[in-house]
Amino acid sequence: MSVELVTFGCRLNTYESEVIRSHAQAGGLADTIVVNTCAVTAEATRQARQTIRRLKRERPSARIVVTGCAAQIEPAMFGAMPEVDRVLGNREKLDAQAWRETGELMLRDVPAGEAKVAVNDIMAVTETAAHLVDGFDGRSRAFVQVQNGCDHRCTFCVIPFGRGNSRSVPMGEVVAQVRRLVARGYREVVLTGVDLTSYGRGLPGTPKLGTLVRQILKHVGELARLRLSSIDAVEADRDLLDVLAGEARLMPHLHLSLQAGHDLILKRMKRRHLRGDAIAFCAELRRLRPDIVLGADLIAGFPTETEAMFADSLALIDDCGLTHLHVFPFSPRPGTAAARMPAVPGPVVRERAHRLRQKGEAALRRHLDSEIGAQRRVLAETPTLGRTEHFTKVRLTAVAEPGAIVDVEVTGHDGRQLLAL
Repeated sequence: MSVELVTFGCRLNTYESEVIRSHAQAGGLADTIVVNTCAVTAEATRQARQTIRRLKRERPSARIVVTGCAAQIEPAMFGAMPEVDRVLGNREKLDAQAWRETGELMLRDVPAGEAKVAVNDIMAVTETAAHLVDGFDGRSRAFVQVQNGCDHRCTFCVIPFGRGNSRSVPMGEVVAQVRRLVARGYREVVLTGVDLTSYGRGLPGTPKLGTLVRQILKHVGELARLRLSSIDAVEADRDLLDVLAGEARLMPHLHLSLQAGHDLILKRMKRRHLRGDAIAFCAELRRLRPDIVLGADLIAGFPTETEAMFADSLALIDDCGLTHLHVFPFSPRPGTAAARMPAVPGPVVRERAHRLRQKGEAALRRHLDSEIGAQRRVLAETPTLGRTEHFTKVRLTAVAEPGAIVDVEVTGHDGRQLLAL
């Protein structure tokens, strides 16, 4: 058997898994499972370990290579797992030479359980190069990495220790990669990064994300749809807002890193915006693009959060007009400042997360109600499932070719996704 990828976490990991697939196959690996981990929560790391054990039980002969953010942050823990044959850091996983060396180790038949760890200092990485990806296995939309790492130090977040400092891919390389993917039939491209709105730091002329978006749309006229992954509202540049207002090919959907709705909690998180900033930004987005649909990340039960503080986060869903929520029960990560703050009891954290999700489900239903009768253009992800311009899920009555964009009329919904003809 060839190389199998198991990917956890963000869209950036999805992109990087395709780079890994190419390097691992070229490195001569066979009957190998690569687990590309996430470390955003303790639960994500636990799931990765659980998956590794399950994979080894199901395929005892397969070699298992572990990489990604959790492997970068806790290499010794994964290296000690008897199921693991190799641990690669986030820098090494994108390095063809590291995969050639891994292939050579496998050819020497290193005994299972003797994990060889190759994880170096991610903070020493100062550049991010474009990687030529021809496609994404089983996916109808393509992802392009334009940025990696983060210079901020939010008190709850361990990701900078897994990804390093912020660095960006030069604009010309990004445009070339988008053109390459469009030439291979992709109608929609998603720009990804750890801190997408920090794009351009360290590049000549310090271009902003808005400039990059304009250049892509200008120079890749055949691109039907361009989408952004999560952005930080406080860093959104004027050019980005202008292009959002004036360019139909930039999709009317943004996912915002908001995290909380109370000013004191935001300060203790070391966020760079306040509640009023988030509400004003969402109002400005709607003024510029009235049909825009917004999603957000929200954390429930951050240390010191009182019921009154939580009520402000709950109210933020309505105050910002949020539709698609990612809710995270607070998870203390070793080495972060928040892990040392007075904790909210676990049952309270889980109950607050449940209430956030309930309110998010109600907001989604209102959005689905408002879509009935609308004409939408849907990117088919499977023959019977797709996403609208607003990233809303749709079940299609008529079978469509995955990757095609089809015109539909919304006829109803089931509380979670639209139904369309």
